[in-house]
Amino acid sequence: MVEVTDLVRQYGDRAAVDHISFQLEEGRIYGLLGPNGAGKSTTMKLLTGCLFPTEGSITIAGYDLLQEPEAAKKCIGYLPERPPLYGGMTPKEYLAFLAEVKGIPKGRRRSEVDRVMEQTHITHMGGRLIRNLSKGYAQRVGIAQALLGEPRLLVLDEPMVGLDPGQIIEIRNLVKELGRTHTVLFSSHILAEVSTVCERILILSAGKLIASGTAEELRSKAQGQDVLQVTAACPLEQAKSLLEGVEGVERAEFSQTEAGQCQILLYSAPGTEIQSSVLGRLYEAGCKIVEMRGRSMSLEDVFLSLLSRSEEEPEGRKGA
Repeated sequence: MVEVTDLVRQYGDRAAVDHISFQLEEGRIYGLLGPNGAGKSTTMKLLTGCLFPTEGSITIAGYDLLQEPEAAKKCIGYLPERPPLYGGMTPKEYLAFLAEVKGIPKGRRRSEVDRVMEQTHITHMGGRLIRNLSKGYAQRVGIAQALLGEPRLLVLDEPMVGLDPGQIIEIRNLVKELGRTHTVLFSSHILAEVSTVCERILILSAGKLIASGTAEELRSKAQGQDVLQVTAACPLEQAKSLLEGVEGVERAEFSQTEAGQCQILLYSAPGTEIQSSVLGRLYEAGCKIVEMRGRSMSLEDVFLSLLSRSEEEPEGRKGA
């Protein structure tokens, strides 16, 4: 459905998107994940033809976006992070206007507007001014305009941003519904959104694609199947001095609990047993171990581990 090859977008000396390549299969929901400034919005603007790449190619449903932009863009529905909604219009007026702008034949416009309003569950709001809608319903109007013309690919930039918890659940469920009939790519920096909705995840960091796959595949790529969680009755600084240098520990996190105990998370290298070394160091220093247990890596653990590794890799190896 979508093929991106060696895509680059340069701003002066800075690469906002740095030689990324990926494919999106028909009928799947993909999440574009990364911290703020990772290049998510720039990537989406390139995919929808709102920006031209410095290098690389994008193919949408067999059409080259640079060589055949009109044909390619007919296959795309786009919700930008800040959708251009006109507050003085009703949803029905706004969608009818955009149906005309998108070149939908006059005889089909009314039925097309009715279809996307029904699909996004805003039919009962069709006569209200957009400025008087809740943020959640306004976002639905933005998604409805992206659906005009029956595009095969939906590109949604931060569709849940600024919504309250109830509205997030509503939009999340709507995206799942749309995934049954469309290929969907949506961006977020919130792990819970991506892990709940998406079948596959693409992770960006500093403009580079550092990993992609299902949540389980990403756990494997992180190469750390377990996290050792330790609670010790000792000062924070003492725990850091004792455990930061343990062989096989790739990353360590330390925090103080309200009870004054030290909470420690140790991420080990693949196939490395660190429990005995940790136990020995704490015991010899006279630190009482309140709890020690292993647990599987969460998606958040994987995300942080992959970001950490990408930042530590030599410049020439990033994105490999």
